[in-house]
Amino acid sequence: MIAIQGFGRLLATLAVALVVMMTVVDVAEARRAGGGFGSRGTRTFSTPSTTRTAPNEAQPIDRTMTRQPSTTQQAAGRNNTATNPRPGLFGGFGGSMLGGLMLGGLVGMMLGHGLGGGIGFLGLILQVLLIAGAFLFIRRMFAQKNAPAYAGAGAARSAYQGGNGSDFEIPRIGGGGERQAAVQPQSGDEIGIGQQDLEQFEGMLKELQAAYAAEDFRTLRQITTPEAMSYLAEEIGDNATQGLRNEVRDIHLVQGDVAEAWREGTDDYATVAMRYESIDVMRDRASGKLVSGDPDNLTETVEVWTFLRRNGGDWKVSAIQGVEAA
Repeated sequence: MIAIQGFGRLLATLAVALVVMMTVVDVAEARRAGGGFGSRGTRTFSTPSTTRTAPNEAQPIDRTMTRQPSTTQQAAGRNNTATNPRPGLFGGFGGSMLGGLMLGGLVGMMLGHGLGGGIGFLGLILQVLLIAGAFLFIRRMFAQKNAPAYAGAGAARSAYQGGNGSDFEIPRIGGGGERQAAVQPQSGDEIGIGQQDLEQFEGMLKELQAAYAAEDFRTLRQITTPEAMSYLAEEIGDNATQGLRNEVRDIHLVQGDVAEAWREGTDDYATVAMRYESIDVMRDRASGKLVSGDPDNLTETVEVWTFLRRNGGDWKVSAIQGVEAA
């Protein structure tokens, strides 16, 4: 009986570790493929066009100060239900039920009688582990099955890299030259985004990520709209409250293209898909200890950024949307 109780405690420890591990994984995946924030003007609640860089649809903007037109509320609500990522293994009703069972079992074991005795609790733990393992296996299997075939980083750079070193390239129509077959015209560009604009977008990607990691609010205010700044500041504040600090470095744009660009009065909007590599980890704020992420290997992220230019002024980041993981 003592051996069984000891084995039960071991399994309880493993179960708790599994819960923590999957929680960290779910948080990391949510950051990669979460919803969006900010504003895209009158197109805030419409889905940006897919591109070669982002062949999957961007997640809807769920944090915005833009008022949703009453005529589209129901349609957008149905769209959000269809495109929002499914809750994690321990999210929603199922998560509450599993969490309650595990908590009850752990408390019961500490009181000496478990959930129906030592054997009952042992069975509970085994069931939880089996369900968790099956869920993760199925999720990974479907993710791999639906993954699009990307070209390698070298191929992407050769297709989109300009002669001046930028990883963006303006699509040409009948322009001839060595990259004529590599890039296609962008039908969604209604204002004529130039190479200088694209280079500025690439620079702002790196500048914003660096400022976010350094918690440099002054720089963030300079390159974002007040609304986008408020959400970035909120995220940084949430991290600080949890005793965490996001470290982002070694940012490199692998591929990018314009999804759509348009004008609203004196305001110009450009929505751009960007696939970039970076070292992106979460550390304990006090000790600097690694909490999640890989500090030695680059990870790849695909996001859709919207830039706003008012009255011919400077571009500012207006919205950022995650792209649903394949």
